Amino acid sequence: MSGFRSPVGRLPDEALLSGLATGDPELAVTFVRRFQHRVFGVAMAVTGDPQLAEDIAQQTFERAWRHAQIYDSRRGSVTTWLTTIAHNLAIDAVRARRTEPVAPEDLDGLVGVVTETPEQWALADEASSQLRAALARLPREQARALVMAGIYGMTAQQVADSENIPLGTAKTRIRTAMAKLRMTLASPNRGDHVQ
Repeated sequence: MSGFRSPVGRLPDEALLSGLATGDPELAVTFVRRFQHRVFGVAMAVTGDPQLAEDIAQQTFERAWRHAQIYDSRRGSVTTWLTTIAHNLAIDAVRARRTEPVAPEDLDGLVGVVTETPEQWALADEASSQLRAALARLPREQARALVMAGIYGMTAQQVADSENIPLGTAKTRIRTAMAKLRMTLASPNRGDHVQ
């Protein structure tokens, strides 16, 4: 690697990740600098708390260092892999902080976090963009129910209680939203089916 010292900033993401795994300090610093804003942006978009977002960013890079050897480029880019780690850690942190379900009046803002925030540019991966777009096209009540269940881990009963709807209605909204997302994401003309 000594021949790559001067143009380290031009190395591909995969090479920097390999350097991180081997403990090369120069490659590790370059790796962190390349992705720090994106990782922090994802954490900030999900948590809304700068201090917590910084902690999550650090945890993300620690996890990337520990698991760099299992990265598989066939499953997505380094950017996608890293931002997914940050996103999952941020969601876990938000879940751990919440002792009560989200107030229904706050949920529209949370759906917006998934669909219309800096997370869009941070998670630029095509699949996540398509998922956000499909989620944004769902009827609002279905999107809300899906976010409550899928992101915040609420049960159908908790969704029903939070939305003041019957349990069967909550289950139908979640199931219908999932079916529409599956159909949309599996379709060659993605996004044309959601109504």
